[in-house]
Amino acid sequence: MDFAGGAQVLLGGLLTGCIYALVSVGLSLIWGLMGLINFAHGDFLMIGMYTSFWAWALFRIDPLFGLPLTGALLFVWGVLVYYGIVRRVLTAQRIAQVFATFGLGLALRSAAQFLWTPNYRMVDNPILGGVIRVGQVSLGKAHLVGGLTAYLLALGLYYMIMKTDIGRALSATSADKETAELMGIDTDKMFALGWGLGSACVGVGGALLASYYYIYPDVGLMFSTIASTIVALGGFGSIPGALVAALIVGVVQTSVSFFLAPALKLAMVYLFYLIVVVCRPQGLMGRW
Repeated sequence: MDFAGGAQVLLGGLLTGCIYALVSVGLSLIWGLMGLINFAHGDFLMIGMYTSFWAWALFRIDPLFGLPLTGALLFVWGVLVYYGIVRRVLTAQRIAQVFATFGLGLALRSAAQFLWTPNYRMVDNPILGGVIRVGQVSLGKAHLVGGLTAYLLALGLYYMIMKTDIGRALSATSADKETAELMGIDTDKMFALGWGLGSACVGVGGALLASYYYIYPDVGLMFSTIASTIVALGGFGSIPGALVAALIVGVVQTSVSFFLAPALKLAMVYLFYLIVVVCRPQGLMGRW
């Protein structure tokens, strides 16, 4: 394989990983705050994709310009899900917490099939259509801009958590809920904020994907599985771990598709994950 082919595979994998990073950090944030996996996370991405699609179909708002709207709507949706469902099962048994978000995901997919049919949809002629060529390397504009935007937003979320007062309050709640409450932090609001931010991240990820990816009710299932793998690979609750693991998964997936066969790309990702967790059960950057 020549240099151009290698660069094509590497850049494609990194850009795919950037999208995975934005989807995964939201899931990692929720786990880090509450020790709870949102099994409907991928279905939130599906909602973000449909929000972008209908904004384009009805009002001709390109998915790129609709990013703030999608992010805001998914933030509100995440807060509502916390207060309406998650908050009520926080003190319940773990199995009840699992089935609460699992059932929500089933309900969302069923509602999407009922309202919009199982048909595949796609945004025609997006602003980011076409490719960018640098020598013999060509990348889709939507893929390039979407990947870079996603990773910058994921890094922005990490910066907010590490450098702002709200972020420190989120970190304190994650570290020790009872002590945070003694220090005057409203942990209930922090949980709601975490769900809002996590949902906004995955919603914006869906909006970026809507420029070049098919939209259908079950689209979130694959992304949910990959995001869960990335969170576990990077270390549960570790946002830096999720950022690094997402890039690794993107490169592994693209390389396997190119060198072996596209049908094996997910199998090799999960095999790589198994190898890592056997050697390091806490993940790449996990604390436990």
